[in-house]
Amino acid sequence: MISVNPHRPSDVVAEFEPSPPDAVDAAVRRAAAAQPGWAARPAAERGAALGAAADELAARTGELTELIVREVGKPRTEAAGEVARAVAVARYYAQQALAADGETLPSADGHSWLLVRRRPVGVCALITPWNFPLALPLWKAAPALAWGNAVVLKPAPQATALGRLLAEVLARGAPCELVVGDAEAGRALVAHEAVAAVSFTGSSAAGHRIAAAAAGRGARVQCEMGGVNASVVLADADLEAAARIIAGAAMGYAGQKCTATSRVIVDAAAIDAFRPLLVDAIAALPCGDPADAATVVGPLIDAPARAAALDAVARAGGTVLTGGAAVPGDGFHLRPTLVELADADGVLAREEVFGPVAALLTAAGPDDALRLANGVRYGLSGAVFTRDLGRALAFMRGMDAGLVRVNAATSGVDFHAPFGGVKASSYGPREQGLAARELFTETQTMLIAA
Repeated sequence: MISVNPHRPSDVVAEFEPSPPDAVDAAVRRAAAAQPGWAARPAAERGAALGAAADELAARTGELTELIVREVGKPRTEAAGEVARAVAVARYYAQQALAADGETLPSADGHSWLLVRRRPVGVCALITPWNFPLALPLWKAAPALAWGNAVVLKPAPQATALGRLLAEVLARGAPCELVVGDAEAGRALVAHEAVAAVSFTGSSAAGHRIAAAAAGRGARVQCEMGGVNASVVLADADLEAAARIIAGAAMGYAGQKCTATSRVIVDAAAIDAFRPLLVDAIAALPCGDPADAATVVGPLIDAPARAAALDAVARAGGTVLTGGAAVPGDGFHLRPTLVELADADGVLAREEVFGPVAALLTAAGPDDALRLANGVRYGLSGAVFTRDLGRALAFMRGMDAGLVRVNAATSGVDFHAPFGGVKASSYGPREQGLAARELFTETQTMLIAA
């Protein structure tokens, strides 16, 4: 198998043999053998190992930025930001290793000691996508390692070179194993009896299969499966600012973020004024070579991804306001596309395209806008643009989404805050921050009789 540069597909970034089942088994067993010793090490030593990994990543910022640009086509500015975020995530969990790992409770007899302590679950399988090839594996691996687990990382095939590099850095001080390949390697990892927990980020179809397989044998499981995220624009909003923010949230990195804006829902009282502003903001986004620091919209990850996005546009049944065509050349580029829909039943309004494509919908008013925003099976992130605090609070309470923002992009997360969605977007406990403890640790209740 190979991973290639999506801007220049003739540039082969990595060649690799997929890990067969016996290699997956060996990796898991090495992790299982190392985990008890790692968990027994003082928390300060585990934190120091993560701190050393953060220092190495920071020292290699330029190299990592170039590799992200080359292997997954992320625009240079975003790639550099991802490296900085990965370093910050590792340093954050290096400190969380020292956080309180339990509490005391009043005992029934008033004399004995009743304690509750968190302890690691064991070996954690981490199955990660290509779109955040450094930061996302780290926001899974860093908390797992900080709290005493061993990890086995399986990156997406399209990000194999970055997965290898990260695993090598972590393995210098912590029990981190790597398996590579496609769904077959992932299935073997999820099914392994020694894997105590599985954390997955990827498609809805794959996530539901993983959740069923892992839960079916009693393993802990966490799946983040994307969304069809809505940005709602009410009539009193700053329309120019909203158009600029939404254009970037929908089209940045070619829309290849699970939190990207997929649907733009506009109050009918503002649609005529807002439509040209959004079209102009999208058309003004710099597109092209991701190595160019000015580029905002680079290539899609591969030819099938671009073909799927174009097919969704062809089946949309609406009016293409801008874009809608592939960019001539070798790379997998697609012009940023906005399609206005007459109703919310089309494919663009209900399914995740994962490309630089968004649907524009008109709502009869704020209540109808909220209805449309919630009228899909996903619920990852959402945004509302308004100057009315009461309306903002109503949307924050009423939106079926794990992340709700006011006058801000649907895309982007704060790594120290819980992250996850509702409905079909997520399964299992939240990621990031202290919330990550719910997957990577379990409680043990202890009584010391007086």
